[in-house]
This record gives sequence, structure tokens and C-alpha cells, in this order.
Amino acid sequence: MDEMMKKLQAEGNAEKNWMELWLEFKTKTVSYVTNPEIWTGLLISLLKIALIFIAARLLIKIANSALQHMLIERERSPLKFDPRRTKTIGKLMGNIVTYVVNFIMILMILSQFGVSLAPVLAGAGVVGLAVGFGAQSLVKDVITGFFIIFEDQFAVGDVVQIGTFKGKVEEIGLRVTRIKSWTGEVHIIPNGAIAQVTNFSIHNSLAVLDVSVAYGADVNEAMKLLEKTVKKHFESSPNLVKEPEVLGVQMLGTSEVTLRVTAECKPNTQAAVARLLNAEIKKAFETGGIEIPYPKVVTIS
Repeated sequence: MDEMMKKLQAEGNAEKNWMELWLEFKTKTVSYVTNPEIWTGLLISLLKIALIFIAARLLIKIANSALQHMLIERERSPLKFDPRRTKTIGKLMGNIVTYVVNFIMILMILSQFGVSLAPVLAGAGVVGLAVGFGAQSLVKDVITGFFIIFEDQFAVGDVVQIGTFKGKVEEIGLRVTRIKSWTGEVHIIPNGAIAQVTNFSIHNSLAVLDVSVAYGADVNEAMKLLEKTVKKHFESSPNLVKEPEVLGVQMLGTSEVTLRVTAECKPNTQAAVARLLNAEIKKAFETGGIEIPYPKVVTIS
């Protein structure tokens, strides 16, 4: 009987303790929720976070505008700078500013939630060291990207050939380079994989035309007609930087005499210039009566 009474008394005490704990939790919760200082502090923290976010967006926008203004001023400066390199470095600096400002913004927002920044920075350093050892290819890509930009190997807008890929450079990032081929494909190449680059946009290009005339044609007359035609095209073509030269007889073939013409033109425009010159030369030869050799079939009866 005594044991039963003790058991009932213990259960009653336990139920009483649970009720006291619940009442204490309820009281503390109501007190916390209705405490004006808590809501005031939370509101102030939210306002600070909003101001930090807005300030970061404005800072990025102002920095990008300042960079664009600096690029425009450099283009207008009497001291001429390479616009290719200026444009590429401008994009890189804009990306760096965005990353740095966003990183600082995240740290400041975390501090508003009471997160200590010292352990976060220390952890970020340890993680960065681990990533550096574990992702050596990534580090190689980043380092190679810096050297590509600052050595001015190629820039945004250049036409380059990297390995088997040829096209126009659309973007040079810290990790990858994007080039777009003339048929529309976009090739994304890790910077660390770039071993050799051929840049077609640094210097003027040379269009080489081999024009064939028949053995029965007057070679001197054909050369004079060539000189007249290419000179006329030079005066009307914006891609030619120097008057084309008629070098003379390049080769004596089995059924034709080959005359060579060279034309210095703007970078990567040699194909377009050659097509236009070929069309003009054919028209001129037809008008001047210069025979262009072609296969003939002679029937003897």
C-alpha cells in the first residue's frame, strides 16, 4: 500500500514538474515575443542588412561606371592604347570588383546575425588551402588566365586558333576562355589547357591571289588590266590598307600562266578581300578580252 502511494505521489510530482516547465516556457516565450527591445533590435538589424545590400549594389554600379569612364578616357587620350587589351582588362577588373564587394557584403550581413568573423575568415583560409592542394588544375587555369590577360596574348574580339578550334574570342575569364566559330559554335576551353595560340587579329593580314590566264593571252596586257582593277578596288574598299601589288608571273602551268597579286588588308579580312578581288578581276578580264583557261574538248571529224 505504501509503495502504491509513493508511486502515485511520484507521478503527481512529475506531472507537476512538467506543468511548471510548460508554464515557464510559455511565460518566457510570451515575454520574448512581446518584448519591444527584441523587435526593435530585429528591425534595426533588418534595416542594416537592407542598407548593406543597397550600398553593395550601388558600389558595384559606381565602380563599373567608373571603369567604363576610364576606358572611354583612355580611348580619347592622345596617348594611344591598345583597345583590345583595355577592353579585356576592363571586364576582368569589373568581375574582380563584383566578387570582392559581394564577399564583403556577405561578411557584413553575417556579422548582423551575431556570427563572429574571425572563425569564418580562418575557416575560409583553411578551405582555400585545401582547395589549392585538391584542385591544382583550377589553380593552373586561374594563373594561366592572368598571364594571358597581362601578357596580352589575345583579347576579347580577337580571332584566334587554339588547338583545333578557331573563332572569335567572346570572353576571357579567370578559369575558361570562350571562342565562337564562324559557323556559330561556342567552344569553352579551360585556360590551363591552352598550350599554343595563333592570333589572327594583331597585325594586318595578306590576301594572296593567283590568277590564271591562257597562253594565248597577252601577259603584259593582263598585268596592266590587273593593276588597273586592283587600284580601282583599293580606292573603294575600306578593308585594304595598302594598294595591292601585281608581282608578275608566278608559275607556268601545263595550260595556263599564273599571275600573283598580293593585297595587305585589315586583320582577318583577307578572305573577304580575296573574294571581292577575284570577282572584279573576272569581270575585268571578260571586258578586256583576256582569256581565262578552262578545259576544252576539240572534236576532229
